[in-house]
Amino acid sequence: MSTPPIASLDELRERIREFAFARKWENYHTPKNLAMALIVEAAELVERFQWLSPEESEKLDPERREQVRQELADVLIYLTRLADLLEIDLLKAATDKLEINARKYPVEQALGNAAKYTEF
Repeated sequence: MSTPPIASLDELRERIREFAFARKWENYHTPKNLAMALIVEAAELVERFQWLSPEESEKLDPERREQVRQELADVLIYLTRLADLLEIDLLKAATDKLEINARKYPVEQALGNAAKYTEF
């Protein structure tokens, strides 16, 4: 049985809600627990790159690429669920954060520079 593709963050949020509700996970899906689960999944993502050179990390074999794909999905799912519970619009938050970062990292100062904005 194949799940139809998800076309938007709104649809993803609804599918995750339905998935959790069907399993009666509301008591477990608290902001604290979801934030912790998100970090665990992010660590599992990092683990897929552990000990690889920068060049190797850019040219993953198919098996490792699939592992990375699965971990990215886990991170996205937990992030989306957490944002849903806290009533945070992720796209709006990302838009706002990009505007803030554009002010912190003006092109003239940040171009080709990995320094933190406080070091400009």
